[in-house]
Amino acid sequence: MDRQSRGLLILLGIVGLLIIFNNALPFYTDWLWYQEVGFERVFVTKVVTQSLLGLVCGLVFFAVLVINIVVASRGTIREAWLQPYEVFEFTLRPIHWEIGRRLAIPAALLASVFAGLIASSSWDLYLRYRHSTPFGVNDPLYGQDIGFYLFQFPAVKAGYSFVFWTLIFAALFTAALYFLRQGIQVRPRTLWFAPRARAHMAVLIGLALLLKAYGYRLAMYDLLYSPRGVAFGASYADVHANLPALNVLVVLASLAGLAFLATPFLRGWRVALGGLIVLVGVSILGQGVYPSLLQRFRVTPNEIVLERPYIEMNVKYTRLAYGLDKIEEREFPAEEGLTREVLARNDATVKNIRLWDHRPLLSTYGQVQAIRTYYDFVDVDNDRYRIDGEYRQVSIAARELNSRSLPSRIWINEHLVYTHGYGVVVSPVNTITREGLPEFFIKDIPPRPGAGLKVTRPELYYGEVSNEYAIVGTKGREFDYPSGDQNVYTSYQGRGGVPIGSLWRKALFAARFQTTKLLLSQDITPGSRIMYYRRIQDRVEKAAPFLKLDRDPYIVVSREGRLFWIVDAYTSNAYYPYSEPTRGVGNYIRNSVKAVVDAYQGSVDLYISDPADPVIRTYDKIYPGILKPLSAMPEDLRAHVRYPQDLFIIQARIYRTYHMEDPQVFYNKEDLWQIPRMAIEGREQPMEPYYTIIRLPGEPREEFILILPFTPNRKENLAAWLAARSDEPHYGKLVVYNFPKQKLVFGPNQVDARINQDAEISKQLSLWGQRGSQIIRGNLLAIPIERSLLYVSPLYLAAEKGQLPELKRIILAYGSQIAMEETLEASLTAIFGGRAPRAVARADATPGAPAAPGAQAAPAPTRLAAQALEHYRRAQSNLREGNWAAYGEELKKLEGVLKTLSEQDQQPRR
Repeated sequence: MDRQSRGLLILLGIVGLLIIFNNALPFYTDWLWYQEVGFERVFVTKVVTQSLLGLVCGLVFFAVLVINIVVASRGTIREAWLQPYEVFEFTLRPIHWEIGRRLAIPAALLASVFAGLIASSSWDLYLRYRHSTPFGVNDPLYGQDIGFYLFQFPAVKAGYSFVFWTLIFAALFTAALYFLRQGIQVRPRTLWFAPRARAHMAVLIGLALLLKAYGYRLAMYDLLYSPRGVAFGASYADVHANLPALNVLVVLASLAGLAFLATPFLRGWRVALGGLIVLVGVSILGQGVYPSLLQRFRVTPNEIVLERPYIEMNVKYTRLAYGLDKIEEREFPAEEGLTREVLARNDATVKNIRLWDHRPLLSTYGQVQAIRTYYDFVDVDNDRYRIDGEYRQVSIAARELNSRSLPSRIWINEHLVYTHGYGVVVSPVNTITREGLPEFFIKDIPPRPGAGLKVTRPELYYGEVSNEYAIVGTKGREFDYPSGDQNVYTSYQGRGGVPIGSLWRKALFAARFQTTKLLLSQDITPGSRIMYYRRIQDRVEKAAPFLKLDRDPYIVVSREGRLFWIVDAYTSNAYYPYSEPTRGVGNYIRNSVKAVVDAYQGSVDLYISDPADPVIRTYDKIYPGILKPLSAMPEDLRAHVRYPQDLFIIQARIYRTYHMEDPQVFYNKEDLWQIPRMAIEGREQPMEPYYTIIRLPGEPREEFILILPFTPNRKENLAAWLAARSDEPHYGKLVVYNFPKQKLVFGPNQVDARINQDAEISKQLSLWGQRGSQIIRGNLLAIPIERSLLYVSPLYLAAEKGQLPELKRIILAYGSQIAMEETLEASLTAIFGGRAPRAVARADATPGAPAAPGAQAAPAPTRLAAQALEHYRRAQSNLREGNWAAYGEELKKLEGVLKTLSEQDQQPRR
């Protein structure tokens, strides 16, 4: 071997080693991470299955190619090499075959590696095939258990596809060898085959056709996912045209395959090619032309009659696949009988009406509670807690550290000093201060306890912000929180992170994160630990790659004051027969797992929330021990489990159509619903479901409920509202309340239009707009109270260039009445009179004190006098504070109240 060849081999070896090291590096560091969280079984199962599957399939692929190489290389081809053979101006000579023969094995090996890698990606299909769980429900066309389609059918299809394309590749590879050997020649008007080449290629094609016959058999099951008819699934044309055609094609493909296998004993290709032509012709006619003609001339003129049984199947199995079959239907009369007495009976519902939307509240939190520029509030979540013995709905947000916002983004600051966020902010959803800001149960740094809530471990090392990695337990101190002009520092005391330990591991992680600073840093000690995969979604996805995650993790304060993240996780599949598919989900979904992540330790726990789901039972068999029963979740965390919003939206979208179970009604779309579209942040988009605490009609106590209303298609009046229950013992139950069809019940858009058309409200909004304020309309909430419906919409003001929205007015709509006042109490009083429940007032206002006059009937003199006194007190308070603008506004309000009182006094008494 000359020097140039040796240099090339050395270079190729170095490149190969670099490629191996580059792939082995994340592999080993991931293994260390799986050891940290205790999910080694997931890692080992995945790696072993991938390796064995890739190895076996790669060896099979290689063996098939080698056998064909050996067969194609043996013997002689009599008519070959009589003269140089020219193809496309390139002359084939015996030396070209010699080169091809030497390169055949290396080429086969390379192709086998790629084939093995492709096959290894089906590791999850193989595991589900081996550990499949029956559903106990059969499909209506073939009578197979649904579990066959979700677990076995995809794996069988993948196996068939691999073997079929292995044969096709082998046939092409062998043809190329014979071409180089001149056993296959392109001659004028013909393709010449040497007898040996003809026999060899005929066997390969015959085997591929026999396998294709099995493929046609599998294609029969694919009819269950046909989109041809009026409903998803096998339709009349599929069953009466495609299915018989597939049965014929199974026979024809088998006969064509046998004809090719018999070709070596025949004189030519005529019989085999004839069978192949017949197969292709029948395939075109039986799978394309005939079904289309049947659909057009037989089905379309009689569609509802012929498609009726298939519509019934589609409705039934779609409802089963999305869990809609268990929805309880109730009637909601929408009476206008709401009185002060009814409100008093539903005191807890009224006190938990949400006045703070998460969008303006997120901005307000950022302004008043972020404290430093490097702290971020990513999201505001709704939850419920027992506050002083009362069931209260709260807004809660985590104060996370965003390393990209650090004033000095040097490596030490990003990864060793500023390692964690700090604390949470908790505020009730229904109270406001005099300035229009939220009242806080927990606030500030360090967190101040309040209302029975406390945070004893406020550090957030794991959250929703995607900071890359952090190193704790170093010689330096970690920044904990700011305190005036000084900072408070700490050292991590938990178990989270992977020990760095030796110089070898430092080098390993330095290569993983592509920084020499980690290797050269003198602050890192043998006891230091490195935290990575710190983002909640990334952490859970890595621990449980077989689950789909909800978009909204939410943080919970435990009874002991520790912080935990809860993430809803789903099992899904795309092979449920006759079920309507949803983009990004497939056509089957269950919220089968609740994942809990410790914000300080980083531990991950997975709890089965739907043990009836066969898919999660299958994964429990694949990965024994990593999934725990929901009863094992700590009780104080289990109290905060809620029905997931993403699943609810998917179910609501499907239910718009699939609440119609009668095939005739479904076909005509006579009762099609839609989710109301509302203007949110200047864009019209579907109304979002919202959490609230209410007492469902006929139920004994208040519950944490997720609600979404429906309107008829292309109409604005209400048709129904769907509720998902989150509290035990009714967790996970869905209830739909249907409105009367014989009377009009105003929908969200109609109520919103009436609010905009109200003279007093319109005048006030115009006045604020002229003063340069930004008016933010909150979400319009429909709150069911016993047999009636109350609409609530908060209104916020913010300076045009400011980011501090203040809650200024509460708009209520009930029946034909509308009121806009400064507090919920005052708005309720304006509509219903009397005195509102005690906890709905402004946080620092006198209970029962009404606000400015509403847009409705004239108030009583005593109430006007109370209003005048309240405006006078506020004016004096603003005068003392030097707030002249607010002082002038209160005087104008006082003048208006006094004028109204004077006009009433001058009216003749009856």
